[in-house]
Amino acid sequence: MTLAEAAGVAEATFWHSVAVFLRVGAAMAVLPAFGSQSVPLRIRAVAAIAFTAVVAPAVPPLFAGPPDLPRLVRFLATETLAGLAFGLALRLFVLALQTAGAIAANAISLAQLLGGAQPEPTPAIGHVLVLAGLAIAVSAGLHVRLAEYLVHSYALLPAGGFPDAAAMAGWGSSQVAKAFALAFSLAAPFLILSLLYNLTLGAISKAMPQLMVAFVGAPVITLGGLALFALAAPLMLTIWHEALLAYLADPRGTP
Repeated sequence: MTLAEAAGVAEATFWHSVAVFLRVGAAMAVLPAFGSQSVPLRIRAVAAIAFTAVVAPAVPPLFAGPPDLPRLVRFLATETLAGLAFGLALRLFVLALQTAGAIAANAISLAQLLGGAQPEPTPAIGHVLVLAGLAIAVSAGLHVRLAEYLVHSYALLPAGGFPDAAAMAGWGSSQVAKAFALAFSLAAPFLILSLLYNLTLGAISKAMPQLMVAFVGAPVITLGGLALFALAAPLMLTIWHEALLAYLADPRGTP
């Protein structure tokens, strides 16, 4: 290989990597764990470059040489949108844990405990669920799954093409619906406990109107909710992690 040929290959590789970085960098800004606000910006930038180095060789060449300005601008728009779309779809799983924690905390009267102590205001139960879920996902090889997910994204949404608005809207709404369904299913035991508690409290209040049932019942629901959380948290995180892996294996969500 001559020096001129090597320079041409290096130039094509550089522009190909730039195109891949546009999608990977946009996704990295919102991905779970790697895109968290608690992660320093420099660390996120280094992680985006590292993921680009892994994803780029697995993606067919996007540029044979230096692109002209209109094509570069087009790629800047399409790849950024694609990266944000795929990143936000994964971010919904974190929001599902936060929503489940908020529902559970409201059900057992712990919604205000440490609610504003984090960059993203979350009840203590939601914060514990998010930290535990992300720790499980990362320890189980989330970085490998994310690299596969980003490579597969080029088959779902080819580079340089604007996605169909109707198809993207339908896909996005279905992912949001699944996230809320997952959050509700995770918090279902706490809702059942709250329902039973309120029915029991109503029956006691009806039978003994002079008893201040609120003062007696508030510690009971809190203690019972914490005990239920200690028992149910492992199962909740297992269900969440399986749902995350199922989505990463099939982002389209085909039955």
